[in-house]
Formats: sequence, structure tokens, C-alpha cells
Amino acid sequence: MDIAAIEPIVEEEVRLGWVAGSAVSLPGRRRLNADAVATYTDRGVGRSAFVVADGVGDHLAAARAARLVARTAARVAVRHGAHAGIVAAQQDLLRELPEESADAVLVVAVLPAGGNPDAPCDIAWVGDCRAYRFNGRVLHRITTDHTVAEYFRARGHDPLPGLAHLVTTSARTARPEDIGHATTGSSTGRFLLCTDGVGKRLRMPAIKSILAQDTSTTETAQTLVDDALATGGTDNTTALVIDARPLP
Repeated sequence: MDIAAIEPIVEEEVRLGWVAGSAVSLPGRRRLNADAVATYTDRGVGRSAFVVADGVGDHLAAARAARLVARTAARVAVRHGAHAGIVAAQQDLLRELPEESADAVLVVAVLPAGGNPDAPCDIAWVGDCRAYRFNGRVLHRITTDHTVAEYFRARGHDPLPGLAHLVTTSARTARPEDIGHATTGSSTGRFLLCTDGVGKRLRMPAIKSILAQDTSTTETAQTLVDDALATGGTDNTTALVIDARPLP
């Protein structure tokens, strides 16, 4: 078994001008950690891409799928955009891991460098990985879960218990038009990319309170993961916190 799949993952801080991010990931009560984090910086185009992926299932194929799509999405998104990153990740997944059990959901964020607060942050996602932005006053949830529960909720129906964990899109199955896409009005602030082990365990006020603390990205990510597991979470739990601030 791949030992890295079950050990806690702590990504080293990455910087490009005014962008810095750190991630913490723990397996919860699962037998292995099928979450993955990837970052990619291209100084030539002046952008950084950040990705959080969640393997579908509690097995090695899911972990391999998450790592593959995260790595590909980050590398392609930094030059061609978040949506293109997910499309490329799907192509690599179908080619390199053809077994249907190898699947993942993911969220991608591309941030520009150079201290331009008016430049947007480019976000794309499939499944129920989430992206949030805290601007110093208000916490915005950028993504909408692609789940059966959200499908019924959007149509005015109360979903049955358990449907929040059934995703309607994934890296393997999503058509290009199914991929969620959004841009923020500004790319400054504190961003959170996370798996459902964080997003579905912590409510918005709790996430806002943690992101508002004057702590490093590593400390903030660790608090988010610890608090999510303290609520009784059993799933793989991953938080990637990104600080994007204008240069003086």
C-alpha cells in the first residue's frame, strides 16, 4: 500500500508575489487518505493554481485518481484557466486509470500575481469540494455542491437524508458544460478550498471565525481540520488556505 496515502499531508507554503497557501489533510476514520492537494506556479504568466481533490471511495484507486486529477488540473489551469484544468484532468484520468472505480471530485482556483486587487480569481469544480473567500468582513461561498440533495433543494424539495453525499458530477463523468465555474470580483483576501470533510462539518459562522483569526495559513488549515474532526467527522478531511494580499 502506498504509505503516503494514509499519512497526514502537510503541503509546504508556496509563494508567488503576494500569494501564499498551505494545506493540511487527515484521513479521519478512513483506512487511507484519498484526498489530494496540488499547487502549481508559473512565473512566466504570473499565476498560481491551487487544487483540492477528493477520491470517490475508500480504496487505493480513489486515492490515485485524486492525486492524478489534482496534479494535472493545477498544471493546465495555471495557463489555460480552471475549467480547462478540469477538462485536461478528465482526459488524463480516462487514459491513465481506465478502471471505473478510479474517480474523484475536485475544486480548482487560479489566482493572478502582481498585486492587482481588481483581477478576478478563476474557480471551477465538479462534485462537492468547495471554495470560499473571506474579504476581511464577509465570508462568501463561491461553489455550489453538485449533489443529488442540492438538485432537489434547488427545485424546492427537501432532500432525503444521505443524498448530500451522492455527487452528480465527477472528474470521470462530467461533461464540459457540467463543470461548475465562477469568478470573484477580486482575487485578494483569504481563500479556502476544502473537501466535504470540512465543508459539510463546519457551518459558515465557524469557518468565518477561523479564517478571520490572525494566524498563518498552516495554523488556520490545521484548525479547520481539527475542528471538523472534533464535530464527529469520520471522512478524509482536507483544508487548503490561501492568503492573497496586494504588495506594498
